[in-house]
Amino acid sequence: MERQIYAHYDDKGVTVYQAFAPHIVANALAKGTFGGGFNMERMTWIKPSFAWMLYRSGYATKIRQEAILKIKLSHEGFTEILSHSVETTYNPHVYDSEDAWRLTLRKSPVRHQWDPERNLKLGKIDRRAIQIGIRGWVVEKYVNEWIIGLEEVTDLAREIQAIAKNKRSNFPPVPEERVYPVSDELIKRLGITEAITNAD
Repeated sequence: MERQIYAHYDDKGVTVYQAFAPHIVANALAKGTFGGGFNMERMTWIKPSFAWMLYRSGYATKIRQEAILKIKLSHEGFTEILSHSVETTYNPHVYDSEDAWRLTLRKSPVRHQWDPERNLKLGKIDRRAIQIGIRGWVVEKYVNEWIIGLEEVTDLAREIQAIAKNKRSNFPPVPEERVYPVSDELIKRLGITEAITNAD
């Protein structure tokens, strides 16, 4: 199954999503980055796929995920995050042994996993979506240096939920997500596969 980073991006940066309790999102919007209620000490997960964020949060209805932030990161920051990431599943094409992988995973401030991608109705589609967990000094730089824009998209999530629930397909516009280009080194590190253009 295809494993590529699909994301919304432009010349200035790339979009990721996170869901939190509403007060954390309100504080972040007021400050321009994360502040009150955001735990700097724990691993936090970012997701370039909006549909996967809708799935994970149940359209922003799950406990402590009732509000969704659209977060714009600098390309420099996003690439730096990816350059430290270790897959949560052993990949023999990247590591010489499972022991070497486990040691690297344990020490790394970033990890990633590939989950079944979703559509706006939360059904699976034939590719994987990446989610990325960050902690330690990477979270510090994420919060203090790499975030260049924040927007709440909770209302959009709820609107999409209502349309899906009524089995309609007239969804509102959502940010276009396309393959995010990375270096050959990151292709290997992340376990990216070639895009499938003519899948059966």
